[in-house]
Amino acid sequence: MTRRVAVVVFPEFQIIDATGPIGALEVANRVSPGAYELDLLSASGGEVASSAGVKMVTEPFNDRAYDTILVSGGVGTRHFADRAPDAAWIRRRAGDVRRVASVCSGAYVLAEAGLLDGKRATTHWSRSDDFARRYPKIRMDADRIFVREGEVWTSAGITAGIDLALALIEDDLGRDVARHTAQQLVVPLRRPGGQSQFSALLEMGGPSGRFAELMDWMRERLSEPLNVERLADRAAMSPRHFARAFTAETGVTPAKAVERLRLEAARVRVEAGHEPIDRVALSAGFRDPERMRRAFLRAFGQPPQALRRAARA
Repeated sequence: MTRRVAVVVFPEFQIIDATGPIGALEVANRVSPGAYELDLLSASGGEVASSAGVKMVTEPFNDRAYDTILVSGGVGTRHFADRAPDAAWIRRRAGDVRRVASVCSGAYVLAEAGLLDGKRATTHWSRSDDFARRYPKIRMDADRIFVREGEVWTSAGITAGIDLALALIEDDLGRDVARHTAQQLVVPLRRPGGQSQFSALLEMGGPSGRFAELMDWMRERLSEPLNVERLADRAAMSPRHFARAFTAETGVTPAKAVERLRLEAARVRVEAGHEPIDRVALSAGFRDPERMRRAFLRAFGQPPQALRRAARA
């Protein structure tokens, strides 16, 4: 079975929002020949310039039978009047296709098309507040790498489009094909941290990398007390100034960052083996299994035992 996918771009689209998923689907075709056919579309067709200035050749919107419509993001989504034809075509075609997806700020186009009302969605972390204000009927889940609501999928910023594509491939062709595709792309099939885009930011110490050294230091001491005072001392800042600067840089409080790092470390150990849960909790710094269980429920929606069973399955 061949699935035809329409990738939608527009002037000033983010090029990797389109080429990332296209590349993943291309590789999936090598693993499972004939799985996908790809069309690159725009409202008018012809050459469309990305925000980098690089142009891609597109076909105009059409009535061809598609399995999936995938909308790229980019600064062009800020021109809402210009995106009206895109939203109108997607709205008209949504009932004809099996699923619709967006990368990064492409979620704005799906929102303008009315496809996300009453649903959870995500977008790039830097635009999540604006998105939530603009579309109050949509439940913004800013922490997710991607969100699936039935057959409507949205993903976070830029490279998260590859995560989204791998999830679509797994949904279509199974885990083995998705895993082999990820191996060929040299990316993980599942990012650590429960598919959290804030975890990706924390990995870098924030967008500017200001706290990267501190994050490495924290990872090496998760079983130790990591309160604001100790972290501030390590960063050579006063506790109040540190807390404000860290939150502004990473988007989460120091306490939330510590919990996220502990969750990531604990989840890897929970899913990877048979180590007793109470020992995992202690080594990750949660002190007791119940505290870790509550943290897992908040972050992942499941207790550690359920994640271990799923990983074994």
